[in-house]
Amino acid sequence: MSSDRPVQPIIGEAPAFLEMLEHVSRAAPLSKPLLVVGERGTGKELIASRLHFLSRRWEQPLVKVNCAALTESILESELFGHEAGAFTGAVKAHVGHFERADGGTLVLDELATISLRMQEKILRVIEYGELQRVGGTETLYVDVRIAGSTNSDLQALAAEGRFREDLLDRLAFDVITVPPLRERTEDVLPLAYAFAMNMVSELQLPLFPGFGVRAASSLLRHDWPGNVRELKNAVERSVYRLNDKSQQISQIAFDPFDSPFRLRNSRHRAGTSAPALVRKRHVLPVDLSARMIEHEKELLTAALDRAKFNQRVAANLLGLSYHQLRGKIRKHKLDVRSPLA
Repeated sequence: MSSDRPVQPIIGEAPAFLEMLEHVSRAAPLSKPLLVVGERGTGKELIASRLHFLSRRWEQPLVKVNCAALTESILESELFGHEAGAFTGAVKAHVGHFERADGGTLVLDELATISLRMQEKILRVIEYGELQRVGGTETLYVDVRIAGSTNSDLQALAAEGRFREDLLDRLAFDVITVPPLRERTEDVLPLAYAFAMNMVSELQLPLFPGFGVRAASSLLRHDWPGNVRELKNAVERSVYRLNDKSQQISQIAFDPFDSPFRLRNSRHRAGTSAPALVRKRHVLPVDLSARMIEHEKELLTAALDRAKFNQRVAANLLGLSYHQLRGKIRKHKLDVRSPLA
């Protein structure tokens, strides 16, 4: 649960991502507790690690705990430690993560899953820097910076009585929100190349021939509900499945379950075996050419907006070359200036 691995490089140049990194740099020198929040797969653990290694505690321990992976009793023992004989099987004293992280940083991942009783004990460590091992009577003192990590709405949980408001107040001295990948369109292809190169190295291939236009376009068009983690899996899967490793990747394997023989439950099969035909009703007659022109303009505008008016990214989103996109912008006399410019 501690981490001695080298810090992973952080890839990203999207404005929202750079702003978040600047936030991390400002918060890192402090010893105050804080929260790192964001959707699943956005890289919250990586950001928590960056906070530690940019801080004055960087030479001290960095300890990470996945709170959701442990039962309440085991989590209590892991965090606070226990004395010999504290419970059946406790044949010797155990040093907890708070003690192990003394002088450094303790990352509590999946913070929202911790019970209210455990939250109260954690609050005491934050407020007074003191704790007792399970089954012990001696008060121990630690100097630990706590970084909580979650993809849950802690404010909503506190309002429902499922998370202590006083603990939330202490942890939320500052809150760093990691942007989802869909708001970092400019970073999708650089991240994809980095993940592809790692997979090429793992497979011991001589080179990575790159992504074809169709594959790159599909990477940019995907919404990435699983964020960077989903991108990593999709890219690595696509490299691994490529039959001719010397050819560019032309298709991204987004769904590992995709198959003509895909298993489905009986209820789902019953609902899809005889799909009803739903026809869209259109008012006819209609000027088809005018309708197609309007639709093209809508797609161009949507792509420019999604790409934050980066025309090369917008071209990839539409499966066009840069010059093709420029031609269509001139054709429709579109305003390509960002409203924030």
